[in-house]
Amino acid sequence: MPNSLPPSFSPQDALVAVMIAESASDEDITNSELLSITRIVDHMPIFADYDSSRIKQVAQTVFDLFEIEDGLDALFGIVREALPETLYETAYAMACDIAAADGRLKQSELEFMAEIRYELNIDRLHGAAIERGARARHMQIPKPA
Repeated sequence: MPNSLPPSFSPQDALVAVMIAESASDEDITNSELLSITRIVDHMPIFADYDSSRIKQVAQTVFDLFEIEDGLDALFGIVREALPETLYETAYAMACDIAAADGRLKQSELEFMAEIRYELNIDRLHGAAIERGARARHMQIPKPA
């Protein structure tokens, strides 16, 4: 990536990039997280006309950016350029769903979610509501004692 121009992302590519980045933020992409990304892309109306074969290319771009100095800044620059401001909360909601997908949140994932909130200018109260919604969607029925 260092000797190439940053890729041109569609709004859907940017949403996928945020989900992949959240998944990779703890350096452990789980099957639950991958399945959640696939499910979101396959079923959410915003991805209705999206070519899901692009996920691999977007993922590689995210991984390449994670390997270089200032790569995270570059990633958020690409995301902000591709994504209308009206979809910033959507990106955060999708990242929260990916973070909650495997049933546990590591410190690095929480820190990355804070970074997303900051970079996409998500109001703290709105962020808390989005996080609560993700938590509610990913609850499991408690096992009997």
